[in-house]
Amino acid sequence: MMEFFNNHKKLYLTALGLFVGLTILVAIMPAINNQNNNSPLPNAEALSEEAIQGKAVYVSNGCVACHTQQVRNIEMDKVWGRRPSIAADYADNHRTDFWRNTATLMGTERTGPDLANVGSRQPSAAWNLLHLYQPRAVVGQSIMPAYPWLFEEKDELEEGDVEITVPDEFRKGVKGKIVATEDAMHLVAYLQSLKQVDLPEAMPAPEFLYKRQPKNIADAAAGGGEDMGLDGAALYAANCQSCHQANGEGLKGAFPPLKGSPVVTDDNPELLINIVMNGYDPRPEYATMPAVGANSNLSAAEVAAIINHERTSWGNNARKVPVAEVQKIIDMLKQTAKK
Repeated sequence: MMEFFNNHKKLYLTALGLFVGLTILVAIMPAINNQNNNSPLPNAEALSEEAIQGKAVYVSNGCVACHTQQVRNIEMDKVWGRRPSIAADYADNHRTDFWRNTATLMGTERTGPDLANVGSRQPSAAWNLLHLYQPRAVVGQSIMPAYPWLFEEKDELEEGDVEITVPDEFRKGVKGKIVATEDAMHLVAYLQSLKQVDLPEAMPAPEFLYKRQPKNIADAAAGGGEDMGLDGAALYAANCQSCHQANGEGLKGAFPPLKGSPVVTDDNPELLINIVMNGYDPRPEYATMPAVGANSNLSAAEVAAIINHERTSWGNNARKVPVAEVQKIIDMLKQTAKK
């Protein structure tokens, strides 16, 4: 035995053999099995050329260090996607080239939010560009670094230029027009491509584990409560605050204010609910709003909690809308859309 330990060649070759054997058993064989037994979902779309280039920008700027792309199978991850991620979600990813893998960018740490479904949660190019230029312009408490090198200053716009609207307090002496570079547009194209694909009807969606019941839901339902006991402020923060801001004042030239908005405070909430569920293509001075309700599969109770928060905050003083009324309007909107 001592002869074995004293023979460096035998010791090295044995250790190498164990390492190679374990690598084959623990990493390579399971990977091959995954590859052979999983294929892209039927509705999955391949990355466009712009998105592929954007993925390279994502990698080169170290975005994977702070963002994951995996919705875990626990209730607290429900805010990031409509269902837990499955192997098929990553089956169409390919190596960058022979020397570099970076096929999947699942990440290991969430300093920032998960991006597995960010293309559905936040599809607005205007929001994404402003967020890249200065994150704190849209999320006041953000610790994400700014990426001003993805933009350039111009005195006059040229054909094809995409200008971003930056609030005065974040321009830092820039007097010209702030224009997105090709790298910025490619990165946004990649972010917009990150969407969870609907599973085929024959494939049951995995359920989130450790579900938490909304507080006082039974009492609220029995009493005909407005929002079934859900936390409207928290739901607003998760789904609306990044654009309309915590104070409801929005961002001038980018996202409209909810504070004092006649749409928000109208006694008939049909238009407001329609906007929440199906999005809105507003006046030219504002970015297009995504279909937050449909994209996040919000229930009538969740929509009621959100709009009631908006209708009673920042000086707004409109009546609270019961869940039953919200459900009736959502059903009507669905029927109208089918016609």
